Amino acid sequence: MAAIYRVLVFGKSGCDKCKTLHKRLDDVLAREEWADFEKQACDVESVEGLVAFCKAECVNPQRVPGFIVLRKRATEDRYDPVVRPIPGRVDPVCGPSALYTLVGLQTDYSETGRGVLTPTMILATLTEARFSSP
Repeated sequence: MAAIYRVLVFGKSGCDKCKTLHKRLDDVLAREEWADFEKQACDVESVEGLVAFCKAECVNPQRVPGFIVLRKRATEDRYDPVVRPIPGRVDPVCGPSALYTLVGLQTDYSETGRGVLTPTMILATLTEARFSSP
């Protein structure tokens, strides 16, 4: 049975921050309460990964790694991005790492950002996906 949610992770091979994000997501998704989620890696240095990244249309290429959450359509074997209920809302947990229109995260490399997507940010984003879905 296919998972209800799919997390598309955008990264590249050899990137330590990408490895860290994958590990943190794997740790979260290994828990029983997140069994309705699955992860799909999208290497932005491959054609397939770059196409998925471009189709997402919301992650800044300079802020990889990042991810978006998709939800499976009830009547089709297709996934659509989960839209944030209030686009652009200031996120108290994820701050500027939260995506503007879709439920997801991107790495904040600004002077005020730490350049890390924390487990707390990941959990908040996955929880938002559940409560933003129809």
